[in-house]
Amino acid sequence: MSDADLASLAEYMGILPWYLDSTGTRHDTGPETARALLRAMGETTERPDRRLGQLYAAQATRYLPQWLVVEADAPTHLPERAAGLQWSLDLEDGSRRSGRGPEMEPLPLGIHRLRYGGNVCWILSVPARLPWPERGWGVTLPLYGLRTAEQGGIGSYSDLATALASLGRHGADFVGVNPIHAGFPTDPEAFSPYSPSSRRRLSTQHIHTDAPVPAGDALIDYAEASPRHLEALEQAWAASGPDPDFDAWRAAEGEPLERFALHQALAEVHGPYWPDWPPICRTPDAPEIVAFAEAHRDRVDFHAWLQYRAERQLAEVRRAGEEAGMRHGLYLDLAVGTNPGGAETWADPTLFAQGVSLGAPPDAFSADGQTWGLAPLNPHELARRGFRPLAEILRAQLRYAKLLRIDHILGFDRAFWQPAEDGVPGGYVRMPKEALLAVARIEAARAGATIIGEDLGNIPDGLQEDLSASGILGCRVAVFERDWDAGDRAFRRAGEFAEAALTSFATHDLPTLAGWRVARDIDWRERLGSLDAEQAAAAREGRALEVAALDATVGGAGVDSMHAFLGATPSRLVAVQIEDILGLEEQPNLPGTIHDHPNWRRRLPVDAKSLGDDERVARTAAILKDAGR
Repeated sequence: MSDADLASLAEYMGILPWYLDSTGTRHDTGPETARALLRAMGETTERPDRRLGQLYAAQATRYLPQWLVVEADAPTHLPERAAGLQWSLDLEDGSRRSGRGPEMEPLPLGIHRLRYGGNVCWILSVPARLPWPERGWGVTLPLYGLRTAEQGGIGSYSDLATALASLGRHGADFVGVNPIHAGFPTDPEAFSPYSPSSRRRLSTQHIHTDAPVPAGDALIDYAEASPRHLEALEQAWAASGPDPDFDAWRAAEGEPLERFALHQALAEVHGPYWPDWPPICRTPDAPEIVAFAEAHRDRVDFHAWLQYRAERQLAEVRRAGEEAGMRHGLYLDLAVGTNPGGAETWADPTLFAQGVSLGAPPDAFSADGQTWGLAPLNPHELARRGFRPLAEILRAQLRYAKLLRIDHILGFDRAFWQPAEDGVPGGYVRMPKEALLAVARIEAARAGATIIGEDLGNIPDGLQEDLSASGILGCRVAVFERDWDAGDRAFRRAGEFAEAALTSFATHDLPTLAGWRVARDIDWRERLGSLDAEQAAAAREGRALEVAALDATVGGAGVDSMHAFLGATPSRLVAVQIEDILGLEEQPNLPGTIHDHPNWRRRLPVDAKSLGDDERVARTAAILKDAGR
């Protein structure tokens, strides 16, 4: 075996031979990284020359590629190599067509399976592009923090519905929250919304119950609140009677729901993370697991019922937005990956790369790169299944939201995989970008929704152009929008922002406007030891210059000036953060920390119902209305 053979196999499988980091430094993908990433894909590395020969031989038997993107409801032409080819087509709706040669009748929207000989070609029939949304604005807020200290507990879907009704009265077009994916009920400390157990299912910690809740503190104590909330759900389940609607819903959800509910029941016995379970329990189809499901039928039923309750309450959230006259209503966030020890990877392990984590390469802010502890989708298995797993993930969010933000959409082009082995550098894996963007368009078109791609960071060439051509909005963050030709402290003027974007001052991973102005984030970094006193002092000096430059660009130092500035941008959508409206200094999340900063724990000082009566909210709405939104 030669390194050249290994490199050839790696490149065939989509592993990039090199990349440039954000500082322009070139990183070559070495043999150790290539082997680790190939193994993560399920490929052998013993004889790469032989494996490469097998792949080329299989490719030679194909008349068509593994997938094609075509325009929906327009004449379809297969590649000319399909001349004379006999084929049959299984449409997504269950109907079937057959024919010969490259000409096909127009196809409806969807993912269809074309069979010929012993091969399959997936046809992704998509709208040419999604329509841009009308100019509008909305508010992002922490769902978990929608209950004040006096109210106690954790913010619920009912509180969220109330918030939509409150803010909708002032003309907000949407309300955005962090991901509401299913988490780990048996681990109260696993409350990060960006490390979910399953992105196809919903968080149960936000289900409203009628149980009384004692007052809490300014910070949510999940170790106390989560078990109490779960007990209230147990009592509600025990008091529930037969429900034909639940039975019908459960039957329609089918095997994927049953497998998820079974995982949750197993987690109650063996712990939250399935890699720690007894080996026999790590295989969903093992006979012992079937026996467990029968012996613990009530627990499986309970976890299925929780998903039903979550869905029904989110339907009320959607209805609240509609009744308030919101154009978009709920704005949800799709996490970039899933926890490798959660329900999603247990139920379908072959869909995910093994022994690697999603992350980011070294850059000016992280010399060693970043490891996010999230399992990547295996692009080859995803393509083999016609990208339907991604469609199902997107569809689960778009049932209730007309706006969906895809976290780190850079991963639609290339994903950085960090091997678990110590000392082995990570590398980039090329993703089937055209197909992934097509799936996003299909699901958004079905739902009448708008997709927003978080395109921040080390952006691959051409990605933003492809997003725009697809009708997918990008993200523009005012604190990052610099006019480098005018000096390194200068900021872009409002008219220079992109139209095809959702624009905000910052994000949940950045300081609030008030906190940024007083360098609160730098204070935290110094307190936690990531900056020494000298570095912190220099950072504060730099921040003072940035604050002065932004004030000069915006035309004022207050939050009202910032909101007027955002409203004046040509961006189709503007998001204002509730923390900025309320003048709060502390940010929701400090990246790179877990428990040493109170991430995802801060409550708002105003409850959901009172948001609609708050003068600061009314003033913000008036400013944005004056800006033509």
